[in-house]
Amino acid sequence: MNVAIWLLIALLALPLAEIVLFVLVAIWIGFLWALLAVVSTSVIGAVMLRMGGGAHVERVKVALGPERVTALQSDSAGTMYLLAAILLLIPGFITDAIGLLLLIAPLRRLLGALLLKAFTAGSPPRRDGVVDLDPDEWRQVPDAKLRDERDRR
Repeated sequence: MNVAIWLLIALLALPLAEIVLFVLVAIWIGFLWALLAVVSTSVIGAVMLRMGGGAHVERVKVALGPERVTALQSDSAGTMYLLAAILLLIPGFITDAIGLLLLIAPLRRLLGALLLKAFTAGSPPRRDGVVDLDPDEWRQVPDAKLRDERDRR
């Protein structure tokens, strides 16, 4: 099946799964404790959005232009933080678990790289002559050395 169909099915099944898991957790630890856990993670998500999410949204708004993926690429850690805050804000233990996992830096970087790769796959190359490189993909070369290289040719 198509990935979009599986994603749609998962999105539609999520509320039912959240309710079932809430009932199971409420049976295990008690209704009030389960409710307190869900409400507290929602408050934490709201605080995260208030503290760091707004600044990230503003940075993305400024960065968005003709190259929409570049905004994701330039701040994928911030995007994952924003996604974690949104997932924590949504009531439920499944979204909370995913949101908490996104707060772990190595997992956040890995997921950010995977999402960026998925978004940029098949996209046409930039026509403005600009090549975006990560800091570890380039090094500064002194102008004198460049002139020497040109003279040898």
